[in-house]
Formats: sequence, C-alpha cells, structure tokens
Amino acid sequence: MDLDKKIEAILFWKGEPMKLKKLADMFSVSLEDIQFGINTLKESLQNRGVALIEKEDEVMLATAPEFSSIIEELTKEELSKDLGKASLETLSIVLYQGPIKRSEIDYIRGVNSQFILRSLLVRGLIEKITDPKDARTFVYKPSFELLAHLGVKNIEELPEYEAVRKDIESFKMTNMEPEIPKEEELSKEEEDEEMMNRPDDDTTPIHE
Repeated sequence: MDLDKKIEAILFWKGEPMKLKKLADMFSVSLEDIQFGINTLKESLQNRGVALIEKEDEVMLATAPEFSSIIEELTKEELSKDLGKASLETLSIVLYQGPIKRSEIDYIRGVNSQFILRSLLVRGLIEKITDPKDARTFVYKPSFELLAHLGVKNIEELPEYEAVRKDIESFKMTNMEPEIPKEEELSKEEEDEEMMNRPDDDTTPIHE
C-alpha cells in the first residue's frame, strides 16, 4: 500500500495531530519519505471534503474550510440530541476512571470509542488533555460543564464513586489478556455522525 494512503488511514483513525517523527517511526521510513507521502496526500485531497492541516512538525486531518458552515449546523443539531447508550457508557468510564487514555476506554468497552469520544468532546462534556505521564499521548477527563450539570463539586461526590472505581479496576485486573476492540454498534444518530466523518476510501484500523 502506498505511504500516503497509510498516513491518511492513521491520521483519520487517531483524529488528532501527529508528529512527523512519530509517523516515520511507525512506518520505519525517513522523515523525507513521510514528507513526500504527506505532499502526495495533500494533492489527492484537493477538492475533497477532508483537508490535511500542517502545523510546525505535526499534521492532522480536518474538515475542509469551505464546509465549515455545514459542520456548524451539524454541531448545533448534535448538541441538541439526547445521549445514546454508547455515549452514556463511555461518559461513565471517563467520569469514574478519568483521566484515561482512549486505548483504556476501548479495552474496557471492548469496542472502538473514537466517534463516541469525538461526540462527547463536541458537546463539551469531556476534555482531551496531554497525558502528564507521557507528553506524546492524550487522556480524557470530565469537563467542568459536566460536573456542573450533574450538580457535583468534585468527582468524589458521584454516586458510589469508590465502589464503581473498584469494580472497573477489578475488571481490568481480571481481564489482562489484550484483545482487538471490535467495531462499535452505534445508534442511528451515532451512525450518521460516523458517516459524516468517514472519508471516501476508509481503511481505518480499529486498534492502537
């Protein structure tokens, strides 16, 4: 498979900026090869709904600027919807386990949580911050808006906070055998969101 297609798949899967060196290490190629692949990808994405954004030594995929008004309308619609089962499940994990990596959320749920997390971020219910233990990765935590909506002053005030945390930790300890998260079973609304964010040639892998 061509390097530009591999880069496109990884950037879409991550849904966040990636350093060029990280991509080079991932594919065991030089920075020059990665830059060539990126330039090729930029050309192939011309006149498409997805664009390649570059900033210093990082790149990411984003919606093409000319479609910003459409995305704004969809965002407003998304914010007005009720949370589905998958969203509530993911939100609960972030509440009781955050700050937590996406890979850990995927492991606990047994499915890829990328689109659910993106929806929760858009709603302002969770935040994505740099992992204090590893600046190369991100973790998710509840937002102040969510705590205010729940009527709690801090996380420890959540119902049965310690008991739920212990249950989740126990699950993680007794299920140490790693497995590839399966595809998410989304609600109709969540499926619509996934389709709006999926490029034409979807080769997205489902595990980190």
